[in-house]
Amino acid sequence: MIREISSLTIESAVAELCIRANRELPSDIAKAISKAEKKENNSLAKSVLSDLEKNISCAKELDVPICQDTGMAVVFAEIGQDVHITGKSFEQAINDGVKKGYEEGLLRKSVVCDPLRRVNTNDNTPAIIHTKIVDGDKIKITVAPKGFGSENMSGIRMLTPAHSREGVVKAVLDIVVAAGANPCPPIVVGVGIGGDFEQCALLAKKALSRDISKRNDDLFYAELEEELLKLINATNIGPQGFGGNTTALAVNIETAPTHIAGLPVAVNIGCHVTRHATKII
Repeated sequence: MIREISSLTIESAVAELCIRANRELPSDIAKAISKAEKKENNSLAKSVLSDLEKNISCAKELDVPICQDTGMAVVFAEIGQDVHITGKSFEQAINDGVKKGYEEGLLRKSVVCDPLRRVNTNDNTPAIIHTKIVDGDKIKITVAPKGFGSENMSGIRMLTPAHSREGVVKAVLDIVVAAGANPCPPIVVGVGIGGDFEQCALLAKKALSRDISKRNDDLFYAELEEELLKLINATNIGPQGFGGNTTALAVNIETAPTHIAGLPVAVNIGCHVTRHATKII
């Protein structure tokens, strides 16, 4: 049976998610920062982590954004094949929701309409929208505002199969080390492996929305996540680049089948405010 969902319902949900994601850090990341502060043995790094904890608490208490860069709105949507959207188009509903959320939430509008002419759209649209058709009669929407201090430090490497596992490890470490303090560590490292040029980048971005307390379902990649996390934290970049053993809070890997001649690897870095919020309608 087909279920009708009004575009206004989608718009309202997106607006709510834009505001919530920017004001409340996901609990798994907040807990990881708190845990890191307790374990950190570098006094300056420990102090920085403590300040980050206070900032997260203050944002929630005062109902204000955690970071002044409230990001470009990235929207992941899983649309049930038994859903019929009434009213405006789905894309228009998403963008109207972003516009409403950034206006009502008093969030910074950071999107320019052209990459070279640099004129602000003044409503933080258009959003980056990724859709997937799934079974069922519901729509799952995740809004992940992405600041560009961390986004600019991301990278992609088109490796060949000869590079194998060691080549993947080196590629990820090279990108993280080159980023240094720029993405406001402690960071969350999203890694996409496989697919093609654009799919591995999408996998890396999607990986940042996964609960950082959960490892990859495949033990092989779960072990690779843990190995990369240890290697990254051994770089001594530390919180905000001041040294210490907490450069990253987690490494999340997502994979996809690829061509026999390829081994694409993408790294999308999230700052300590790796934000995302989800709602099912």
